[in-house]
Formats: sequence, structure tokens, C-alpha cells
Amino acid sequence: MTTERHAISVTVNGVRHDKTVEARMLLSDFIRHELLLSGTHVGCEHGVCGACTIWFDGFPARSCLMFAVQADGHDIATVEGLADNDKLSPLQQAMHEAHGLQCGYCTPGILMTMSHFLASNPAPDEQAVREALSGNLCRCTGYQHIVDAVLLAAERMRG
Repeated sequence: MTTERHAISVTVNGVRHDKTVEARMLLSDFIRHELLLSGTHVGCEHGVCGACTIWFDGFPARSCLMFAVQADGHDIATVEGLADNDKLSPLQQAMHEAHGLQCGYCTPGILMTMSHFLASNPAPDEQAVREALSGNLCRCTGYQHIVDAVLLAAERMRG
């Protein structure tokens, strides 16, 4: 049995990658195993948990629901791209300070989802944060510290 392979060119965190991949390779597996960016986590493999959330052309997307070949010619951002060199993003810093994580497995997806949310909602209230967070599952926390961290980051980002 021969596996069909395709050449793709994708920009991830500002770096162009030219690779040849199997037609059936998931984008999440491409990011983790071909590009060695282990921050994108794979949880449910059904698009339900949100752990694999990336930005696809600037919008949050579940990388476990896409094939790598679908990313050809597109721009992707992963959690590794949120920090500015050694300086954490405001949301990453707030998650640290407000104890918004426990085991950390869901954290990359939450960071990607909520960073996008904050970019278009600079002054959210608690209910808006909870609604935006509803697509990301966390089995360790009660979400309160995550919500607190998002609100803290929003406050700091507004100045």
C-alpha cells in the first residue's frame, strides 16, 4: 500500500516551512511531529476539548480537525508564537500570576482562544470571558482562576 504524499508550504509563527506530508496527516500532528512544536496539545481528537487550538489565518481553529495539506499556503500561529522572545504575552503573564493553570494540558489552547478574544474584546466582563472560554475544557480547575487571569490581562492591556 502506497501512501499519497503532498508538498506543502506553510508559515508557522512567522517562519516558512516547505515539507512533504502524507495526505491524511492531521495538522496537529504536523505541528507537533514535523515542526517539533510541542505546545499544541492533542486531547480528544474530535475538536471538542480545544487543547489543539491554533490561529489559522488569524482565527482560532482546531488543528485536530484539519489535515496538514489544508494548511498549504496559509499562516498559522501556535502558542510558541505568543511570547515576544523571552517576554511572556500579557495573558501568559496573567495566567502565571493568577494561577490560571494546574496540569497545563489545556493551557495552550486556552491561551490561543483567549488571546484572540482579547484582541477584539479589550474590556470584557466575567460573563463574556466565560462564554468565550466555553469551547475549551479543563479538567483540573474550576475555571475561576482562568477567568481572573483573562480579566487581569485585559485590564493590563488597556493600560
